Amino acid sequence: MQTRLRSDLLSSTESQQAEQILRRCVHCGFCLATCPTYQLTGNELDSPRGRIYLIKQLLEGEAASVATQQHLDRCLTCRACETTCPSGVQYSQLTDIGRGLLEQQGLRRWRDRQYRRLLQTGLRQRALFGTAVWLGRTLRPLFRATTAGIPPRHTLPAWTLPALPANAPSVIVLQGCVQAALAPDTHEATLRVLQAAGLQVHTVPREGCCGALAWHLDDQDAGRDDMRRMVDRLWPLVEAGASAIITTASGCGVQLHEYAVLLAQDADYALRAARISALACDVSEVVNQHLTPLLPQLKPAGPALTLHTPCTLQHGLRKAALLQDLLVRLGWQLAPVTESHLCCGSAGSYSLLQPALSGQLRERKLAALRAEQAAVIATANIGCQCHLQAGTRTPVRHWISLLAERLRD
Repeated sequence: MQTRLRSDLLSSTESQQAEQILRRCVHCGFCLATCPTYQLTGNELDSPRGRIYLIKQLLEGEAASVATQQHLDRCLTCRACETTCPSGVQYSQLTDIGRGLLEQQGLRRWRDRQYRRLLQTGLRQRALFGTAVWLGRTLRPLFRATTAGIPPRHTLPAWTLPALPANAPSVIVLQGCVQAALAPDTHEATLRVLQAAGLQVHTVPREGCCGALAWHLDDQDAGRDDMRRMVDRLWPLVEAGASAIITTASGCGVQLHEYAVLLAQDADYALRAARISALACDVSEVVNQHLTPLLPQLKPAGPALTLHTPCTLQHGLRKAALLQDLLVRLGWQLAPVTESHLCCGSAGSYSLLQPALSGQLRERKLAALRAEQAAVIATANIGCQCHLQAGTRTPVRHWISLLAERLRD
């Protein structure tokens, strides 16, 4: 793609990055077949190819418009297009650049800006969000429609912590912002499974947000501040010898993997950020590595498992096949799922910002999962879990919680 980018709009690093990404795109159109929003609207500008064209116009100095903002806002950043693209276009990085540039133009209405600020504050403050979730559960009989996405509480069965040798490998497990309140059984299950596998598990004091929430709400400065705080809080445990930084929300996992890129120009954090990105891994990777000591401690698996693979695990981390293989090795049969590459519509805060499109994608996903016939739907990301749960009576659980329930006491 021929480009004439204005050098005064971006830093030299961002300008070079945008130039390289734009030149890779050959407008083949393969991405249209896997783009969820294009599947719904049929509008070329709601496809990766169309959005790349809009971002190119912005970078060449054309005036920003509300319509351009709308088309970029509609993107889920699911990255299915990156999996499909034969040219290796790093679409999500270009979208971040375009959204950052648009945000500087101040096109959003005051009401929209305040709503985004409210989401950013409420979702990142664990105590505040925890109180809201508690109220939601308490008042569920009165406001069932608005609290449908809050998963019911699950209490894991009694279990005895095994004695671990002093030289057992050490790992860090992140709790996540919203997951700690919405599905605390996921974190408890992770601790149990990893300890049963022979690992010493550490949590992060005053953990905070990994930066994903602010970043995806287009407040990139606040997102980088959250990333720096996370680096500071993780670093003492890394220096103490932790061999992995484990996430149970694949959305957080993608963000941690990108620290190396997003903080690369920060002289004070670049090296530590790169180290943290290198240590970051999804819980499925660690369970897979330590499967041998775990298998004898498990009860037999139940009926076939219906698995929803989050986009962040499938297209971001590229670990979908690993998880599917792991679940089979753990004894589950996996029920067939059609259109597994398409997003469920959660996409972080997308379900709150684009409820109409998000709702359509959820209904399509639940139909593909055959939700009404499933005994339980397993997933690997808290956002997907809550979003899907709001549309079905079938329990939606993190697969690690289902695994922890199989541990023999």
